[in-house]
Amino acid sequence: MPEHAEFPGQHFTGPEAADEFSVASIYAEMLARAPESDMRPRLEPMQLVMEILGEPQRAAPVIQVGGTNGKTSTARMLEAGLLAHDLRVGRYSSPHMGPVTERIAVDGKPVPDETFVRIWDEIRPHIGMVDLQLTERGEKPLTLFELLTVLAIAIFADEPVDVMVLEVGLGGSWDATNVAEAAVQVIGPISLDHTEMLGETIEEIAEEKAGIIKPGGFLISAAQERDAADVLLEAARAAGVPFRFEGVEFGVESRFPGVGGQQVTVQGLAGRYPDLLVPLLGAHQAENFALAVAALEAFIGGGERPLNIENLRTACEHITSPGRLETLRSSPAILVDAAHNPAGLEASALALKESFEFTQLVLVIGVLQDKDARQMLQTLFDQYSGLASDLCLTQSTSARAVPAAELAELALDAGFREEQIHTTDQLDEAIAWSVTRIDERQASETGGLLITGSITLVAEARALFGAVDTGIPDGDAPGGDD
Repeated sequence: MPEHAEFPGQHFTGPEAADEFSVASIYAEMLARAPESDMRPRLEPMQLVMEILGEPQRAAPVIQVGGTNGKTSTARMLEAGLLAHDLRVGRYSSPHMGPVTERIAVDGKPVPDETFVRIWDEIRPHIGMVDLQLTERGEKPLTLFELLTVLAIAIFADEPVDVMVLEVGLGGSWDATNVAEAAVQVIGPISLDHTEMLGETIEEIAEEKAGIIKPGGFLISAAQERDAADVLLEAARAAGVPFRFEGVEFGVESRFPGVGGQQVTVQGLAGRYPDLLVPLLGAHQAENFALAVAALEAFIGGGERPLNIENLRTACEHITSPGRLETLRSSPAILVDAAHNPAGLEASALALKESFEFTQLVLVIGVLQDKDARQMLQTLFDQYSGLASDLCLTQSTSARAVPAAELAELALDAGFREEQIHTTDQLDEAIAWSVTRIDERQASETGGLLITGSITLVAEARALFGAVDTGIPDGDAPGGDD
């Protein structure tokens, strides 16, 4: 189930909550139906509401982004690349770490509140018709994720945009975004996650994610484990679509880490793109970028014409991915990373050790209940052994947060020593305690603080430090109509 920032604005009080025509009240209404974690293995209700609305998912070609990790970063890279090619772009991604409007972006910026409210007001009666039919059949009404997906697609059709970039929420075959038939289907690295819903093996999970591969598309895949690759290949051949895999037809030729990012050379499907400055850290982000470049080639030139490299350079200047090894404070260094499964934590750890010269690190960890907390803590121990001096276990305000005391038991089992571990159920207290620990050693060591393990925890940390994602600055968006 996709994580989501259950703050700010999840619980509403005061005048705004009573305002029927506000983003806050609409989001509260959506949440009252079902929490973010309530994902249903069904697609028929989405197909029904699309039919009633006049098939808005067909208003523009779609690039769909699936996989286990890296979906949001790849979707943002695609958005920047499309904008740099003078295309008007609608991007739908999840979860949000600030206002819910962050999920629905038009030309690189969160949709304006007035547009969010206006389109919801227009489609709400039609939503009610579908809800009534579902209720009569003994099914639950449209969920929050389904509603946000409908709203995003309706907004993109209304703008209108030239291309929709839709990030899969969970799995693929029955995900709400799969109501669209994508021109390009992008699948990032597949690993074990959400096993209670998607399957207990890589092969089973790949089968779910391969559900977005449909006739008329073009599969662009990250490098995969053999079992996952075989599943994707079989699905692509069955659908009769061309397919290209990282490490075979495209990939990262070279990369050189630098301050605030890395210099990357990509061998694409149709061209070679040298010395691009990608403002994100880690080998995994370079690989996400190569995936996005190949998808852009597939979408813009059918995979046969190279991209204009100057457009790619412009795109790189505007790539952002909030909450992904993001520095919130420099002294002492406080970083957040939204990794929330073992594979994501491992990639993040490799990037952090490559990009920062810490001699000691304090980890602030919070995990949600539908995650493999035991394996996540084992991964943290394995990756940060010798570097992590202290471990502060805490929890976000999400009702799904694992209690800090339970995490402490798992941390001991993973190999952390009792004297390393501190627990508190308050994030602000966790940060204050961790900063004190860093300050105590600062004279002899270069210390840092990393907050990770849950997107909800990262979202709350960003809010505490006043970090808000507002998209591309006004007047500085490549392409599109500002």
